[in-house]
Amino acid sequence: MNEILFSTTTELASAIRAKQVSASEVLEAHLGQIEKHNAELNAIVTMDVEGARQRAQAADAALAHGEFWGPLHGVPMTLKDALATAGMRTTCGFEPLADYVPAKDGTTAARLKSTGAIILGKTNVPVLLGDWQTDNPIFGRSNNPWDLARTPGGSSGGACAAVAAGLVPLEIGTDLSGSVRIPAAFCGVYGLKPTEHRVSLDGIVAGPPNSPRPVRIMSVIGPIARSIDDLGLALGIIAGPDGRDTDVPPLGLKPEEPPAFKGLRLAWASTFPGVPVSQGIRQAIERLAAELDRLGSRIEQSLPELDFGQQGALFSKLVNDVIGALQPVPDGVRPVSLADYLIELDQRDKFILAWEDYFENWDALLCPAAMTTAFEHRPIGTPIEVNGAQAQYWNIPGYCLPFNLTGHPAVVIPMGQDQEGMPIGLQIVGRKWSEERLLAVAKTLTQVTGGYQRPAGY
Repeated sequence: MNEILFSTTTELASAIRAKQVSASEVLEAHLGQIEKHNAELNAIVTMDVEGARQRAQAADAALAHGEFWGPLHGVPMTLKDALATAGMRTTCGFEPLADYVPAKDGTTAARLKSTGAIILGKTNVPVLLGDWQTDNPIFGRSNNPWDLARTPGGSSGGACAAVAAGLVPLEIGTDLSGSVRIPAAFCGVYGLKPTEHRVSLDGIVAGPPNSPRPVRIMSVIGPIARSIDDLGLALGIIAGPDGRDTDVPPLGLKPEEPPAFKGLRLAWASTFPGVPVSQGIRQAIERLAAELDRLGSRIEQSLPELDFGQQGALFSKLVNDVIGALQPVPDGVRPVSLADYLIELDQRDKFILAWEDYFENWDALLCPAAMTTAFEHRPIGTPIEVNGAQAQYWNIPGYCLPFNLTGHPAVVIPMGQDQEGMPIGLQIVGRKWSEERLLAVAKTLTQVTGGYQRPAGY
């Protein structure tokens, strides 16, 4: 059973195609794991068990007749409860959408289904994806499989908890301010924030149905899994133009072989200006840098000469502008003008170009994914202890926001545990449109960082 539950997506798909195991057997194994553990995790909040069983039976019948649906043929998975799935409730954790059932699939769901995936349910999120913990008045709180007293992160918290605990092998999340990367780090799994506009945003439910889409920049859709290969597999399926999101360019993906350590040009930073980091994370990155130097990589502590505070402030302005664009302006508040927005975009361009210049010299930047490992559940806004001092709650995404602002791709990989036994995530960032190279570099680094480790009891 564990061989099925904790295989990677790539391994499961291969085994099903080779008829070493049936899609129905794989589905039932995961339904059993969900039955055993989901009550304590509250990771999966909506399920279509009967529909999933029918789809698995159809997948097995198709293979028996020589029909192959695609690279995810017969693989069960879930989707974050913010991605539209036809006939399946999609709430975004928002009470007015508690009973919303989309009439059609968003692009992500449609592409996954077209390649054979079995979408068995939806995973929990904070209200309108607006927190780095996962809790909402419809479904309640999700818990971290490494320690139920701690958060799995947010807003893709249910997704990452489900993958970490073996409830499903693959998930797709969204990331506007670290919402894939932070929970991936907190739960000890892999998460990819692609380059902005690499994946269509069609199907993200974050407001009333059929309303104009406010968030057209900085937000992305990206995969969550238990291996680098699975991230690449999923990205190849969901990326590219769809005829719905007109911002997505017609760029293909060509996977690269993992490079040798010798000759890799790697920058590293154990902290960013103005953002604290726990001693355990700092030490883990410093040890990694020393080991990579020993292995022959060109590695140097380096960051671009930018004002990180200004980057954070600009990100906040842009998010507030786009999210509030379709909302009534409160009395006494000056509405944001088009000129204001264009000036902010111009400032954003300067940061994008500065980071692109920086990456001329480096294959990737290695840095924290968050200022701490998973913390205990708390009310939103409550300070978090970092190295014995109180850190601002709103600094949680401080290591992720710069790359939402600029649109650069970033992948988080597991890097062992801290002294409390909680997973540490390493963030690896590359130049825009370099996902193939970034994933190849990340796969090389897993030889040193180790891979996914199963939480105790699962």
